[in-house]
Amino acid sequence: MNDKQFIKAFAPATVANVCCGFDVLGFALDEPGDEVWARKKDAPGITISAVTGVEGLSADPAENVIGVVAQKMLTELNLSHGLELQLHKGMPVGSGLGSSAASSAAAAFAVNEVLGSPFTKEELVVYAMEGERKASGSAHADNVAPSILGGFALVRDYDPLDVIPLGVPVKLYCTIVYPQIELKTSLARSILKKEIPLKKGVRQWGNLAALMAGLLKGDYALIGRSLHDEIFEPERSILIPLFNQAKQAAKEAGALGCGISGSGPSIFALSATAAQAEEVRVAMENVYASSGIELKTYVSQVPEQGARLIEEPVYQPAQS
Repeated sequence: MNDKQFIKAFAPATVANVCCGFDVLGFALDEPGDEVWARKKDAPGITISAVTGVEGLSADPAENVIGVVAQKMLTELNLSHGLELQLHKGMPVGSGLGSSAASSAAAAFAVNEVLGSPFTKEELVVYAMEGERKASGSAHADNVAPSILGGFALVRDYDPLDVIPLGVPVKLYCTIVYPQIELKTSLARSILKKEIPLKKGVRQWGNLAALMAGLLKGDYALIGRSLHDEIFEPERSILIPLFNQAKQAAKEAGALGCGISGSGPSIFALSATAAQAEEVRVAMENVYASSGIELKTYVSQVPEQGARLIEEPVYQPAQS
């Protein structure tokens, strides 16, 4: 690679929590996602020469997650040269689809390639988590891990970090409905109770264990029975207009299960086939048809691959 050329990486959106897997389970989508372009420069430090696709994001490398991730990687390797980065946001911000995680994951992947791949994909999760720390104040991995690794990823622990890639043991298709309302993660977390009844906790743990078993056994019926959030969804769903109606419509249309993606307001539903996922999309869209709420919708297979290099850009970067 010529150092004057950009390395271009894409990282996908993700669904975190997955009903019973609050803060520990996530999976990747095919789309939407973010792109980061990276190349070496002689001068030290990080510069961000373009931010496209969304308004309001800073190009200050100390304030943008891609700059934070890149700087952490350069510092770790004690390199004297710098990097030029560009970011294209291909996904909505504040949607509950891991927007900051997609940017962080794409940055980690692109920078690693530019530097000659000194880090494994698993190690990249640690650096991408620094972007999450900048974005939300918490270096969590339930979005960045599946965005980098693809498929499903389970975060067993943080001390030390122990991420278990589950891949895609069974074909699943995800319908995403994003009601375009503002819902801050801080609000969605602030309403959660700090303590839970033991009975509800036991049911939640049982559902998570059964979901893992259903995925690994390819048992769609078990997956469907396990996609139930005993604790957090009842509290968070009141922040999402027509959530209960959309969930009911999805299940009546054949979805295995349905829940809140991340902190919301996006709603996800998992199906066994692409055709079923499209039917679920129509059913959920119909719920919002007369509500006056604008929607974005996506149907995606849960992919084996997460972050990856792209040969052809989907936008033309600004000239530096």
